[in-house]
Amino acid sequence: MSEASRRVPGLPDPEEDTGAFELVEPGGPLRRPTPVTMPEAAAALPATPPVPTTPLAATAPPAAEPARQHVAIITGLSGAGKTATSKLFEDLGFTVVDNLPSELLREMAELVAGEPERFRRVALVLDVRAGDADVAFGAVVGALEARDIQPQVFFLEARDEVLIRRFSETRHRHPLDHSQQGVAASIAKERLLLEDVRGHADVVIDTSDLSGRQLRERIFAALQPDAAPDRLGIQLISFGFKHGVPLEADLVFDVRFMDNPFYHPDLRPLSGLTEAVRTFVLGQPVARTFLDFLEEFFDFAVPAYVQEGKTRLTVAIGCTGGFHRSIAISEALAAHFRQRDFGPVSVWHRELDRQ
Repeated sequence: MSEASRRVPGLPDPEEDTGAFELVEPGGPLRRPTPVTMPEAAAALPATPPVPTTPLAATAPPAAEPARQHVAIITGLSGAGKTATSKLFEDLGFTVVDNLPSELLREMAELVAGEPERFRRVALVLDVRAGDADVAFGAVVGALEARDIQPQVFFLEARDEVLIRRFSETRHRHPLDHSQQGVAASIAKERLLLEDVRGHADVVIDTSDLSGRQLRERIFAALQPDAAPDRLGIQLISFGFKHGVPLEADLVFDVRFMDNPFYHPDLRPLSGLTEAVRTFVLGQPVARTFLDFLEEFFDFAVPAYVQEGKTRLTVAIGCTGGFHRSIAISEALAAHFRQRDFGPVSVWHRELDRQ
């Protein structure tokens, strides 16, 4: 590049004598300025204190903690909805592994634990098809817990008559019906084989009366962030005794001793979620006494459950039809649980869609 091309238009060339003069003092003679060299100019500048530097590592933001693996185990009775549940987990981005032989389950669990980036969200389907379900379940859970992974166990079940009807409608053979003993006998045998597995489940879901949407809601609610070790995930279910007691309930409370809004024409079409029914139910002295009892009981029981190692609790509140009293009491109890901050709380009004 030529010297001319380096000049900036409109500015004098620093190496060219421009003939400019400076006024030394008012009224005094003009004289040319004395050229100042770069070293002299630098020396004339005031000294600048050095800026302290900090090592790069100290100023860099801390590395984000890698997301924890979420491993779910889907198990339960044949015909209870494990296939539909598996599809829901796939929609949520889980890698679903189904129907592995029992001999491969431990290796699969070790693979999942050994590659956390690849298997960030995994659902393993385990049932009687794997052979000895109790042994297979223990092997999988043991392999995961040895790698500091606590799986979330979902157990699906349904009433016998519902399972029999589903097998009849689909014309599928029950996996334990090897000697033509019939579906009912196979279901009874399967319940016995999976009894211990059910006892270790974090989430038990009775699918007898659930629609696809309701099952999805139950799964989504259960997949909320896990409670801390000193907290308890609580699920409240309102129900009607005439439709059956929820099979998944750990505790069942009967509120049929309260005055029933059903017999008041202005309240009959309204659910327990409305202010009118809520005021009617909670305004009864017997309802307030009952809630005081429940609050005192759970203030004692929840810490005891946590100390015992329980992580989830399902509480069912029932009235006759499950539309008025049980809903109002369940909502009031849920408000108490949230105020006490026992852990995540979810509420499901089972009979609400029946109306």
